[in-house]
This record gives sequence, C-alpha cells and structure tokens, in this order.
Amino acid sequence: MAVQKDLLTVDDVHGAWCIIPTPSKPEASEWQCEDSVDYDEVARSVNGLIESGADAIMAQGTFGEGATLTWAEKSKMMEVMVETAAGRIPVFVGVTTLNTRDTITQLKFARDIGADGTMLGVPMWQQIDVPSAIKFYRDVAEAVPEMNIAIYANPEAFKFNFPTPFWAGVADIPQVITCKYINIAQLHLHTMVSRKKIRFLPIEFDHYDAARLDPEFHTAFWSPCANGGPELTMHVRDTVKAAIASGDWGEAEKVWMQIVPVIGNLMPPGGFPEFSRYNIQLDKARINASGWMNAGPCRPPYIDAPEAYLEGARKAGAGWAELNEKLKAGTL
Repeated sequence: MAVQKDLLTVDDVHGAWCIIPTPSKPEASEWQCEDSVDYDEVARSVNGLIESGADAIMAQGTFGEGATLTWAEKSKMMEVMVETAAGRIPVFVGVTTLNTRDTITQLKFARDIGADGTMLGVPMWQQIDVPSAIKFYRDVAEAVPEMNIAIYANPEAFKFNFPTPFWAGVADIPQVITCKYINIAQLHLHTMVSRKKIRFLPIEFDHYDAARLDPEFHTAFWSPCANGGPELTMHVRDTVKAAIASGDWGEAEKVWMQIVPVIGNLMPPGGFPEFSRYNIQLDKARINASGWMNAGPCRPPYIDAPEAYLEGARKAGAGWAELNEKLKAGTL
C-alpha cells in the first residue's frame, strides 16, 4: 500500500543533504556473498546523521554502490533507511537503472514503503541526447507522481553533460526540485534557465562560493563528508547561514579555507574524470579512515584502485576527522 505524503517543493530544500555509502560486511568483496549489506550500520549511520542535524539523506548512487547491489539488498536497505528516519527528515533513495521501466518499478516500491523521493541519474547504456533525457524524467514523474526527484547530475557516471537546454526542460516537471551538482562553474546560468524551480546542490566545499553568488537562493548542498564526522558538515552549513544573515563572511571563509585542502587529498592527478574511475574505492577508503562510519569493503567488480590514490583518500578521511575533533574541542 502506498504511503500518502505531500510532495516537497523547492522551498523545502535547504541545508545539508547527506549522501551515505552502503555499508558492507567483511566478505562483501567476494562474488559468493549473497547479502553484503551491514544493515545495522545503515541504521546507526542514518540515525547518527539525523541526530547530528542532517536536513535530508540520499543514498544508492555511485559511491553508494547502487550499480553493484542486488535488488534484494537495495530494497531491504531502503526499508531500513525509511524505518530508521521515521519521517524526521526526507529520505531519497537510488533507483537508477539501465532503462525507464525498471526505474519506475523500483520507484514504486520506494513510494510504497514511505521514501520521499529518489536521487536519479539517466540510463547510460547509450549516450542519451537532451530530448530523450528530459523525456526520461517526464516519464518517471508521470508514472510515480507521488515521488520527488533529485536529478543525479554526474557527467562521468552517465555519459551525459547535463547541458543548459536540459535544465530548461526539466524545470517544468513539478517533482524535480533539486539535483546533486558537480561543478559550480555554470551554476548561475543553470539556476537562471531553470527559473529557480530547481535548488541546485553543490558539494559542501563549494557551498561557500555558491552562497556568495546568490545568498538568498543557494542555501543547500550535498555532503559526502558527513560520513566522516557530521559535526563539521553541520558547522559548514551553519557558518554560511550565519554569514548570509549578518553579511559577515569571515568565519565561513575560515572554515572553508581549512576544509578545502583536506578534501583536496581525495582528488588524484587528472582531476574529476580520473577520480570517477575509482570513486567507489576512494570514497570508501576516505570514509573508513575517518572512523565515524564503517563503510566496509567494496563490492565486485569495483574493488581495486592505485595505492597512491587510496593513500590520498585515507589522508582526506583522517584530515576530516582531525578537523572534526578540533571543532568539538573548540579549537577549529
């Protein structure tokens, strides 16, 4: 039976939208493992993020290993997340598949168990064109009108650049209220062509710059780093919010200047395209090194990565944990 909820709107999208990995059991890297998810860690992490002040949770994207989970694992994880959140904050699950019909089937399941929406990328077997991409989201919204959509705009993962005409087209779909956004170089342009019907979510260490561009509108971001200690993520959110209110950006800039070099350790030579070749492995190494969440090992076939890249990821995780401890001690 479908759980009846009011649709969220763009005005409901604010603050830290935390994206979690799918915690795994020690044997998860072996193909023989039939149920690889550590559901207890899923519940602990979701509850921990909510109690720390997260504004929403998204899951089952790339470093959430949505492509390497079985449907049995993915659907049970959805249930655990929704049950743990218990309506306290929105939960957006991942239903990206290789085709429209499977995505709709999975989204109907998510609707029926009470999820609020989906973080959804385009199918990527073929390189999709703009009209087909817009139609994909229209079809999904028409099939499951009760569910909100956060567009997962990752050009490396989906072989699609999410160009300006795409944002102009999907802005007219009421269910599309936000998106996980990678590069803020075109943020102002895409915000304008979407007529501010979509609240773009830059990554948390771009939140400062995005808010300076448009303090009244750019009030939200996506966070992969809350999994390494959520207090620092909430501090990023709160210092920027305070700066918007007061006009004094000094403290927000101070925080930004400390986190950017730490997270910079995660990015290998070659930038985002090279990172995307190994992002599951690198993000899990970062999260495990932070000590706040036990993300566990990766699932096949995306298991190995160059050791130099992994070392940078571990350095990013340890550095985030160190900053988080300084924050809690009042010495940041």
